[in-house]
Amino acid sequence: MKARYQYRFYPTDQQQQRLAEWFGCVRIVWNDALALSKASKYPGYNSLAKSLTQSKKTEERRWLNDVSSVPLQQSLKQLKVAYKNYFDSLKGKWKGRKVGQPRFKKKTNDQSATLTKVAFLIKKGEVYLAKIGNLKPIWSRELPCDPSSVTVIKDCANRYFLSFVLEIEANQIDAKNQSIGIDLGIKTFALMSNGEKAKSPDYSKQDRKIRKLQRKLARQQKDSKRRNKTRIQIGKLHNLSADTRKDFLHKLSTKIVSENQTIILEDLHVSGMVKNRRLARSISLQGWREFRNLCEAKSEKFGRDFQTVNRWEPTSQVCSECGFRWGKIDLSIRSVLCLNCGTQQDTDENAARNIEMVGMGHRHDLKRAGATIRLQQSRKLL
Repeated sequence: MKARYQYRFYPTDQQQQRLAEWFGCVRIVWNDALALSKASKYPGYNSLAKSLTQSKKTEERRWLNDVSSVPLQQSLKQLKVAYKNYFDSLKGKWKGRKVGQPRFKKKTNDQSATLTKVAFLIKKGEVYLAKIGNLKPIWSRELPCDPSSVTVIKDCANRYFLSFVLEIEANQIDAKNQSIGIDLGIKTFALMSNGEKAKSPDYSKQDRKIRKLQRKLARQQKDSKRRNKTRIQIGKLHNLSADTRKDFLHKLSTKIVSENQTIILEDLHVSGMVKNRRLARSISLQGWREFRNLCEAKSEKFGRDFQTVNRWEPTSQVCSECGFRWGKIDLSIRSVLCLNCGTQQDTDENAARNIEMVGMGHRHDLKRAGATIRLQQSRKLL
């Protein structure tokens, strides 16, 4: 399976200038190819590569020869993949949300450039990039094998990263527990079927600052130095929230996957839930989909079973003890007393146990059927 290892690095002023030229060339090649594709129809990678070769000979695009040709070719291949995903989405072959057409790249967004093996070399703790020089990343962990490609990334807050793609093998680790069901929420991010809770980090402080700076940004003149300064401040706050969320989700998903053989989540319709204007911001900050993707990827890495429960399954409407169905309840109700067995149930913990039961074979349906029969027999005796 493929994995990404990302490391931060601090380029010199000269390297920053070269990387800026590099990112600009990659962006121009992407935008030129996209404009040519939208003018008629997507001509294919070979035709775009020939157009790139011809454009390098012109006076207008002669400066493209100053950078390595590898990231320029990779930009065209990425455009090919983007169009393939778009066409598959139109034909119904794409699983998940619909994919739109590729968009033009902006100078103010994240910048990236990808290189294959022929354009970079790792030696003595340094990474050599063609026509850039040696970079010294912060090696937070060792690379398990030689990477097949590397992507140089510059985010909106002017941070630089090296992202390596490499092939790793799945690690088989003995699990402590057989299975676990997880119910996702907002205040309590995850409540597990074994009773454990994972509280979500507080993003409210950064969120208030971001909204204040965004109102300030809207009043400033475009392309001004002050507006650019405010934009970078907003990017840094977004990165702070994103890094906090990523750290929390990585630690939680690693703990869950390493301790349990089968991980069961509910298939939430997040895109529909964020249409609720009162909860949209809170839901978006949690990163439920990112957590699911991490659990799924790490389950494949550690040899675990990952399952999802149908979103229409009434996990919050059924008692996990006897199977009695009490119906829909308001979100403000946090505890329910079952009329059939008399058990006081926490709604989230009850839903987590039901998710585990359904994922492991619809056991709560069998319990409910047995409880219903016993209830009917007792009524006949009376």
